[in-house]
Amino acid sequence: MILRVLGGFLMALADSVPGVSGGTIAFLMGIYDEFITSLNNIVSKDKEKRTAAIKFLIKLGLGWVVGMASASLVIKAVFEKNIYEISSMFIGFIIVAMPMIIIEEKKEFIGKYKNIIFSILGAALVAVITYLSGHISGDGADLAWGELSFGTGILLFICAMCAISAMVLPGISGSTLMLVFGLYQAIMTAISGTVKLQFEYVPALIIFALGCVTGICSVVKGLKYLLSKHRSAMMYFIIGMMIGSLYAIVMGPTSLKDNPREALSFDTFSILFFVIGCAVIVGLQFLKAVLNKKEQA
Repeated sequence: MILRVLGGFLMALADSVPGVSGGTIAFLMGIYDEFITSLNNIVSKDKEKRTAAIKFLIKLGLGWVVGMASASLVIKAVFEKNIYEISSMFIGFIIVAMPMIIIEEKKEFIGKYKNIIFSILGAALVAVITYLSGHISGDGADLAWGELSFGTGILLFICAMCAISAMVLPGISGSTLMLVFGLYQAIMTAISGTVKLQFEYVPALIIFALGCVTGICSVVKGLKYLLSKHRSAMMYFIIGMMIGSLYAIVMGPTSLKDNPREALSFDTFSILFFVIGCAVIVGLQFLKAVLNKKEQA
């Protein structure tokens, strides 16, 4: 229970930051396969599988809702003010996470080096999406009721489909895709406004939620199949996406809407927060091991 709720909370925090993927956090906490399986089984004809999936997703969703609400309230006050420190910390996450994943999935990496092409493709995909977010993203839109046009509603639905599909993939940031659509700031404002009981944003969030459900239903079955039938290629692809996400994090400060900054450099890189990021991942691995041991006992 603790691991699932905490996983959902950390996934939401990651999903709210351009350049960081909630799927990466799920992978680090050892709940990624269960996450994909549960999303796939939510519409299963097997009642037992469907019930188990619902229970898991409720736990994960509880943490995710709390995490996203928290992020929407503090993102401007904390993330933008301390963007270089936050970026340095997430780089620490990725740098430590990659060897851990390779060790955990070593049978899918050792002797299957031809699949390195998928790592190259994964890194290139994330790099291209990041580049587009900095060159074609718009200024955003007002999603309040009365300002929400039909065209913006359609764009919001499509954005949600793409973003949620990205969020379940380690390495690809759903927030970065929202930047590409020019809706990142508008969506975060809508979430923050609803948390503050500004209900004029509720219709827009309902449209966004419907887009998310549609996106999940269309992408999860494919992911489930690939992870079970072509796991080695997918593991290489995921590592590639994580490598590409380092570039996304470095470029993250340039995507801030109100106060764009220079990309992360050696001068603005924070060694302290990088070490904190490394320590957090090690701590999560330790927590996962302890909780799993107690669960098995």
